[in-house]
Amino acid sequence: MHLKKALLRHDKFPTTRYYPFSLEILQKTREIVFKAPVTFFIGENGTGKSTLLRAISHRCGIHIWHGVTRTRYEKNPYEDKLYRAVEVEWAGDPVPGSFFASENFQDFAQLLDEWADETPDILQYFGGKSLMTQSHGQSILAYFRSRYEREGLYLMDEPETALSPRSQLSLVNLLREMGQAGHAQFIIATHSPILLSCPGAVIYDFNHIPIRETSFKSCEPYRIYRDFFRSLDQDSGNKQPA
Repeated sequence: MHLKKALLRHDKFPTTRYYPFSLEILQKTREIVFKAPVTFFIGENGTGKSTLLRAISHRCGIHIWHGVTRTRYEKNPYEDKLYRAVEVEWAGDPVPGSFFASENFQDFAQLLDEWADETPDILQYFGGKSLMTQSHGQSILAYFRSRYEREGLYLMDEPETALSPRSQLSLVNLLREMGQAGHAQFIIATHSPILLSCPGAVIYDFNHIPIRETSFKSCEPYRIYRDFFRSLDQDSGNKQPA
């Protein structure tokens, strides 16, 4: 374990009118304690889980890779300022790490190929093979396997979006293995019940105010999928043979 807790300093909120400082859940949550090598943030879109994840990353000094910046019609001057109201407490000395978001990964993979054209050995750091020669999901798993063998704090924003169910299971095994090894700590925002099944993980639910810890079988993603498949089984059972 590297990071012990993240505290929300409400006295440092510059406003309560604009997102994300307007979110009641952030106004009424004081801290999140990290008690396991793998921690999940869950909640509906717009609850602030990804925003808080990015703020923690920024406060920990972990760079968030951005692709091409485009002109916007209207910009909220506060949307990326939550980190200024977040304090983090380390278990020991701060460690390096990385932030992963699948929407920016393709830009990173393309730039890595450009670097490798000048310095081919750089690919050894990412599995020894160009990420561009693999499918999107395969390249992401190759990146995970090589990156997470190193000591660090790793934040991931909905990594399941480019992964098949089988690949998600591979990621679960990787999270468990790297977490048990003791050198890696993960904080992950997700909607995937497959990822949430990671043994020993702690789940924080952003659907409740303040944020609270929940269990796997009590969390909404699991219950939605469970009820959906049960309804399919019931519909199938009610069908009469022709």
